[in-house]
Amino acid sequence: MKALILFVVLLLSLPSSAAQLELQLGPNSRTWQTEELLTHPQLQFITVKNDVSYKKDMTYRAVPVAALLTGIKPGDHLQAVALDGFAAELAAAPLLNEKGARAWLAIEDPAHPWPPLSADKPSAGPFYLVWTDPQSGNISPEQWPFEVASIKRMASVTERFPALLPDPALKADDPINQGFALFQKNCLACHRLNGAGDAQFGPDLNIPYNPTEYLGMDFLKRYIRNPQDLRQWPQAKMPGFSEAVLPDADLQKLMAYLQHMAGHKVKP
Repeated sequence: MKALILFVVLLLSLPSSAAQLELQLGPNSRTWQTEELLTHPQLQFITVKNDVSYKKDMTYRAVPVAALLTGIKPGDHLQAVALDGFAAELAAAPLLNEKGARAWLAIEDPAHPWPPLSADKPSAGPFYLVWTDPQSGNISPEQWPFEVASIKRMASVTERFPALLPDPALKADDPINQGFALFQKNCLACHRLNGAGDAQFGPDLNIPYNPTEYLGMDFLKRYIRNPQDLRQWPQAKMPGFSEAVLPDADLQKLMAYLQHMAGHKVKP
């Protein structure tokens, strides 16, 4: 057993191999190799305070994401897909910011690999989308995809997945529609709903049952705040959403959307 543990530790300590990042941006699509990004003219060292994945301050060699998004406009929609199937839906506008909350592509140097995320996991590399001053832009943890393999320009979520849409009779500022926006930002990277979505990470949140159908709203709120409070499971992957990330008023709107969609099931 000790030999096996030592072998795993040795594997985790070995330098990672060079990787490639696919940017599918229409006419401006291209593939970046690790070596190319590490010699990019805008590459610099950045320090990220209280990194979302490592839970501590981290220093990275990184390139501004805006420098890589050739031809992308603020109104565009992007999707960052990770090696594990995590699919983060990202509005382009925040990624193009040069002030305030600023997005960076951190590049893992194979000669100097990042630490593993935990004892039984790899690092956040080869590419990790991180933010400086994220508080000023209300950036959520789901907007920090790691192990990124590709970034794609896509049609909007509402165009691609009409099965996610609330009742069209609702006003634009209805709390349910506001909850739908919060669902896209905080949940769609891991979950599908009515079979709609690109994520392959977590369960569908409406088929066959919506969590509002088998959890009371108080328990659902508690589960979203800290999943381990309700179901202690060493291999659990869902993070807790603190009030700093998802204020109570927003959480109520998110749960209102889920409860609404329980009455709008569409079999995939």
